[in-house]
Amino acid sequence: MLIYLFDYLAQFEPAFRVFHYTTLRAILSTLTALVVSFLIGPKVIRWLTEKKIGQAIREDGPQSHFNKANTPTMGGVMILFAIFVALLLWGDLTNTYLLIALATTLGFGLIGAYDDYRKVAYRDPNGMKARYKYLLQSILGLGAAWALYMVGPQPQMDHLLIPFMKDTWLYLGIGTVVLGYFVIVGTSNAVNLTDGLDGLAILPSSMVAGALGIFAYATGHSVFANYLQIPYIPGVGELSLFAGAIVGAGLGFLWFNTHPARVFMGDTGSLALGAALGVLAIATRQELILFIMGGVFVAEAVSVMLQVGSYKLRGKRIFLMAPLHHHFEMKGWPEQLITVRFWIITIILVLIGLASLKIR
Repeated sequence: MLIYLFDYLAQFEPAFRVFHYTTLRAILSTLTALVVSFLIGPKVIRWLTEKKIGQAIREDGPQSHFNKANTPTMGGVMILFAIFVALLLWGDLTNTYLLIALATTLGFGLIGAYDDYRKVAYRDPNGMKARYKYLLQSILGLGAAWALYMVGPQPQMDHLLIPFMKDTWLYLGIGTVVLGYFVIVGTSNAVNLTDGLDGLAILPSSMVAGALGIFAYATGHSVFANYLQIPYIPGVGELSLFAGAIVGAGLGFLWFNTHPARVFMGDTGSLALGAALGVLAIATRQELILFIMGGVFVAEAVSVMLQVGSYKLRGKRIFLMAPLHHHFEMKGWPEQLITVRFWIITIILVLIGLASLKIR
């Protein structure tokens, strides 16, 4: 919104043109989301506590989690509000990519909010029925993937970029929509599964978002895209503001979510953040890079699939408990140790993903 004001003021004072630069607005978007998170955090936590919107704990979960019962949940509203305010102030709201990303994130956030509501209202840690939840995610995910396919340029949107290889693309045609659907819905659920320990999901989400923001800026810049030999997609650079807002909101939320957590993001935050990462990856044509940088999310999701599959086929469990972080808890690892090690792994994977910009 402010970009229009500064464009007008630039007619009288050229110095205001500096606010038209994507890099500056991305930084301001990050800082705005961070400050908003800090400011509203205590108020949101106090309101959630007063309304007794507390976390329901699985009875078969680790015993160390029982003392977390009734910790305020649905803290994801803090993240979503901070992102929305940052983009409202600094984003170009005529940019189609930005609108798709914001609509998808808020849509998945609403699904998560309803799921959290059912968990609180009925004291049921399972929330809404899985088939209804997945149906709503599928409708939104498929719609977002189709929208990105339609607004994106050809032939980029028909192909899957193979990282670390020069000029190597895999033609998928309309199959990129199917791939996009799985990326958005899959990442959304993977982040949701990872959100089981204090701070475990929010920092990796923020780091991956920040890295994808770099990809977005380079992809939307013709000179950088040509130099780095990545696809040039006009307009997608605006998503660097979206990524920056996620980073700022995520760090602000981590202030209250670090161990011992004063608030949990709940499905409101985790489903939304996962979908946001998926949209960023699709818009920048970096779906496989997301798979690499989000390796922690992938491992958590795969651990659940393997556990369920093994139990149904063999009647035996592979892990002491799934998702993966619970397995290490059951082995006696302290919660903080698991969280920090998963953070370190994410840092390494993000750096590997960023290296693909030059290694081809």
